Amino acid sequence: MTLRADRPGLLFALIGLAGLVLPLVQFKPNRIVPGEGVGLPLPLTALLALILLAGCLHWPHIWRLAGGLAGLGTVVLTLGGTARMLMDQAPDLARVAPAAGFWLLLLAFSLMLTDAVTRLRPSLRWRWLMLAGVVGLVVLVLTTGWLDQVSVMREYAARRDAFLREGAAHLFLAFGSLGLALLVGLPLGVAIHQSPAARGPVLSVLNILQTIPSLALFGIMIPIFGWIAANVPGAAQAGIAGIGVFPALVALFLYSLLPVVSNTLTGLSGVSPATQDAALGLGLTRWQVLAWVLVPLALPVLLAAIRIVLVQNIGLAVIAGLIGGGGFGTFVFQGLNQTAMDLVLLGALPTIGMALVAGIALDLLVQSLNRHTPRSA
Repeated sequence: MTLRADRPGLLFALIGLAGLVLPLVQFKPNRIVPGEGVGLPLPLTALLALILLAGCLHWPHIWRLAGGLAGLGTVVLTLGGTARMLMDQAPDLARVAPAAGFWLLLLAFSLMLTDAVTRLRPSLRWRWLMLAGVVGLVVLVLTTGWLDQVSVMREYAARRDAFLREGAAHLFLAFGSLGLALLVGLPLGVAIHQSPAARGPVLSVLNILQTIPSLALFGIMIPIFGWIAANVPGAAQAGIAGIGVFPALVALFLYSLLPVVSNTLTGLSGVSPATQDAALGLGLTRWQVLAWVLVPLALPVLLAAIRIVLVQNIGLAVIAGLIGGGGFGTFVFQGLNQTAMDLVLLGALPTIGMALVAGIALDLLVQSLNRHTPRSA
């Protein structure tokens, strides 16, 4: 077998080798002040360098997959082991935080793993199993307690109840705004499909809403709903207020409308006229054609809209923390105010994880529907 250089592998190796040069963790007297960098032990540095350099060559894809898994597992387990060792005799206020070396190594081996999976082209069933396996491994590592001495996990232990409460609020904001967008956006998309003259004005308004910066839109909600709560009888009792969950939910709902409406219109318009004529020729009414023919054929496009909105809203829900809406943004902005990166990560990491899992799962669902939905043309 002739071994040749692999360009993506070279990039992954450069990223990983830069991580090997930098400290793996920072040992800090407390969670605010800068700490002292601690690198990987020499044997592990040599092992990880060997895996990265091997990834520069055109090996069989399954070997690249094994290398990515081995490197990723080694880095995570070493993080936990190093934190345990450093915290063994350390005071309670001390922290062991992941440093630049850890994040670069995590990125390098994650890219290697993703590249290997892409090249292997596994079946849809295997991709579902891989997603479930990755989620299961993450849960296993977190529940074993191996990473309990890492700074982010210590912040979690000190705020467990608040974390669960804000996590539930984050899910409510993301899925609640998605539900409202579907409730309003799907009928609106159907309406402008049936009435072409209304498409331009409706889509123009929704495009304008989408161009408003997210922070500005959340800020606009404060005076509007604050005035309504103060001047409209019964509004405050109904939960309407300038700050809190309600304005955050409305802002996310407004951001969600354009993808839902435009994808609904695209999906319905993508069904061939011949299919619609055939359905009408069988004696179906226009509403029956819509419900029994157009919507089922447009379902993959509609599901793609749900994917876009859900991933978008999981990320944007972080900003709700600025206006008292709760969610993981509460920890992010608390951490920024206190210059405590561990607290920022406590809010940022689960947000990123939720967005990734939601995006990949819905993408697989769209692919599954595309395989089973008959072509309309």
